[in-house]
Amino acid sequence: MKVGILAGGFGTRLAEETEVRPKPMVEIGGMPILWHIMMHYSHFGHREFAIALGYKGEYIKRWFSDYIALNGTLTVNAATGNVRRHTNAAPDWSVDLVETGLKTLTGGRIKRLIDWMNNGTFMLTWGDGVSNIDLDELVAFHRSHGKLATMTAVRPPARYGHIQFDGNRVVEFTEKPQASEGWINGAFFVLEPGVRDYIGGDEDMFEHAPMQGLAADGQLMAYRHEAFWQCMDTLREKHILQTLWDSGNAPWKTWE
Repeated sequence: MKVGILAGGFGTRLAEETEVRPKPMVEIGGMPILWHIMMHYSHFGHREFAIALGYKGEYIKRWFSDYIALNGTLTVNAATGNVRRHTNAAPDWSVDLVETGLKTLTGGRIKRLIDWMNNGTFMLTWGDGVSNIDLDELVAFHRSHGKLATMTAVRPPARYGHIQFDGNRVVEFTEKPQASEGWINGAFFVLEPGVRDYIGGDEDMFEHAPMQGLAADGQLMAYRHEAFWQCMDTLREKHILQTLWDSGNAPWKTWE
């Protein structure tokens, strides 16, 4: 099943990083968060990707070109410029880098990606969030209900710690519990090509009229994921992910 990833937004809330590169290229552990997302999908056997480009799309094209060309052991003939590759440690991926417009919104980008999805069911996510979601279970859930769209519902980590009282005495203090917030859209969609009919054009936010229309028609189902999920909208959230990676126990690292 092919995977679409939206990687074209401006990332204005992470301006400290996105002035020079698109948000999916912001690094965690020395690799772009986009790579982390793709490694997770690849772990479950999904190795065909279509990435929707927009803001600084050339940066993403250059990164993939360099990543493939420079990975592994090389011999370079300085006189001729010939390069011979001895080993290749790059993942076995097929990646379409699709220009979807500088100012196109999420719905428009999805609509443009559908033509790259082999006319079948496809997976889709944003290029700025990681999770340990079981993608096999997600796909099985989607196939079980027969609707056009499945979204993953998540409970984000609380922004602040949670205190339980007995009168004025603190009984328990829990640092940022995962399940203290309500359910939100965590992306990690499975979609049918028919969602195209719910998207008007480039100016549509998928999270607004298209998803509302799908819900009104009974065509949107939610797969509830109770475990780890974290987006990277702000510098603070980038530091959270980096700290988890540095600990050696990043929850989203499902691959070896």
